[in-house]
Amino acid sequence: MSELKIRPISEQLQKIAVEELNEVPERIDADIEAVRTWIKQQPHLRARDDDQFLIAFLRGCKYSLEKVKGKIDKFYTFRTKYPECFGAFDVDDEDVRRIINAGVFLVLPSPLGEHGPRIILIRQGALSADKYTMEQFGRTASYIQEITIRDDDNTLISGMISIIDLEGCTAAHVVQMMPSVMKKLSVQAEEAVPWRPKQQHFIHTPSGFEVVFNMFKPLMSKKQQERISVHADNLDSLFDKIPQRYLPVEYGGENGTIPEIIAQMHKQLDEYREYFRENVNYGTDENLRVGKPIDFDGLFGVEGSFRKLEVD
Repeated sequence: MSELKIRPISEQLQKIAVEELNEVPERIDADIEAVRTWIKQQPHLRARDDDQFLIAFLRGCKYSLEKVKGKIDKFYTFRTKYPECFGAFDVDDEDVRRIINAGVFLVLPSPLGEHGPRIILIRQGALSADKYTMEQFGRTASYIQEITIRDDDNTLISGMISIIDLEGCTAAHVVQMMPSVMKKLSVQAEEAVPWRPKQQHFIHTPSGFEVVFNMFKPLMSKKQQERISVHADNLDSLFDKIPQRYLPVEYGGENGTIPEIIAQMHKQLDEYREYFRENVNYGTDENLRVGKPIDFDGLFGVEGSFRKLEVD
C-alpha cells in the first residue's frame, strides 16, 4: 500500500482516537482501503476518496465500516437531492458570504482545552429574518461542515460543542423554521456528517421558546435531545460547563473577537475556492443505485404530518 497522506495529530489526540474511537494506528491504511474499495464498487456514488477525507468518516463513525458507508452515502445523497440546503459548490455564493459576514456562524479559534472539543457559536438573530432563509442557513453550514471535516482534528476526534444564541430572534425567525426544513437539517447533521456532537446550549432564549422547542423536539433523535441544555439569560449555568474565557471577547471571554473570527472564516472559504468548485464532480445518481433506495419519506415523513400547518 502507498504511504498514507494524513495530517499528523498530537499524542493526546491519538490517545483519544485509540481509546474512544477504536482507532488502531497499524490498521488505518487497511481500513481506509476497505472504504475506498467499497466506494469504487457503488455505481450510483461519486465520492472523494483521499486518505484525509476517509479517515474523517472512520473516526466520526468509531471505525464501524457499515456506519461509514451509510454516512458517506447520505453525505452525497443529501447534497444531490437537496442542493438548496446542502449544495457547497461556490464559495462566492452571495448568500453564504452574507451569512458568514453577519457572524451567524462562528467557529471559535481555541477548543475547550488544548485537546478538547471545538466550540461553534451560532447567533441566529445576528441577521434579520428577511435577509436569509433556513435553506441558505443550511447551505452555509455545509461549507463549514466540509472545511471542518478536512481541517479540524479536534472536532473529529474530541467532538464539538455548539452554543446557539437566540438574542435578537423575532417571530419572523421562528416562522422560517418550517418543520420540513428543520427535519432535513437535523437528520443531515446526525446521519451524514462525521462530527462528534458533545453538547448543545441555547442562551438568551426569548419568551415562548419552550413552546416552540417542544414542537421541534420530536424531530430530533434521543441522542440529540440528551445533549441539549437551555440557559435562557442565566449564563452562569453555561459557564459551569464552558468557562467564560472560551467565549469570544464580546461575551466576556478571551477566544477571539467576532470580527477576527469572521475574517478567518472568509479566508478559509477563499483558500477552499477550487476545492468546492470540484464538488460538482461528486454526488449520487439514484437511477444507478443497486438495492434498496434511501427512504426519504421515512427520514423526512414529518412533511406529511405538518402539511396542513405549512399551508395555513
